[in-house]
Amino acid sequence: MPVALWIVIAAVIVLILCTSYITYRIAFYSPKANQNDIHKLPPGEQYEAQKDVMLALIDALAPVPFEPVSITSRDGLRLTGRYYHVAEGAPLDIGFHGYRGTAVRDYCGVSMISLKNGRNLLLVDQRAHSGSQGHTITFGVKERYDCLDWCRWAVNRFGEDVSIYLSGVSMGAATVLMASELDLPKNVRCIIADSPYTTPLAIIRKVCRDLHLPAWLLMPFTRLGAVLFGGFRPAAASAPEAVAHTSIPILLIHGEDDRFVPCQMSEVIRSACASPVEHQTFSGAGHGLSYLRDKPRYIAMVLDFWARCAGP
Repeated sequence: MPVALWIVIAAVIVLILCTSYITYRIAFYSPKANQNDIHKLPPGEQYEAQKDVMLALIDALAPVPFEPVSITSRDGLRLTGRYYHVAEGAPLDIGFHGYRGTAVRDYCGVSMISLKNGRNLLLVDQRAHSGSQGHTITFGVKERYDCLDWCRWAVNRFGEDVSIYLSGVSMGAATVLMASELDLPKNVRCIIADSPYTTPLAIIRKVCRDLHLPAWLLMPFTRLGAVLFGGFRPAAASAPEAVAHTSIPILLIHGEDDRFVPCQMSEVIRSACASPVEHQTFSGAGHGLSYLRDKPRYIAMVLDFWARCAGP
């Protein structure tokens, strides 16, 4: 083979690898130090309009006493969380925050539903976020197993009789839905998913379109970058496929003016669900902002759902 052809082949391989690495860094890599500020809100006018309210809620939750807890993931990462103890024998709510978010920011309001209603609360730091180790965000592919391990931690600590209620926002919502088909403890009573996406690849394609980037061109590099540099396949997990194999009751919540994760994605998940499922939408609410749009309705909805899923 001519030397010139070898040079061309080598250049193509280098170009593919470099492009794949760049897409990995943009989509999946988490420097952590740059995103752990609990007061850093997502960009956009919808969050700017709620800035003062959100910052006040963050400042109200941040000083609430909690116990730092941790587990080791199945791939050897130390994962951390904040455990808020309210009462012995109370139900345990476990919350999972969103992409490049923090537990305090994403649960600054909703956490009070638990704490003010006599329920214990565990707010998880997702892998590659805040106190948890790792630098790769896998959009729920590996996080779903972290969810399973946190549930098992809860059973080991509080006993097999503890009632566990899972919830998540955005990527956290996709995480708990993807975990729903796993071998979760039998005492996981229900799942509340606020603003979930259907699959990692679907939300990445959507973001590409929003940024006027050619998804058809970038997606092969995105997949390759995830495999080579992140050690996972983005297509390995799907919320609709997971809920098609679960018996856990699910409440889907979505803002009708969600400009990041389309509200229609929750409808796709609802249509696929094999277990009892409800899909509630909030008119005018942006991504993850349904609670702030109508707090009385949101709180009443969550409390009612928990009560109906409490079991004997």
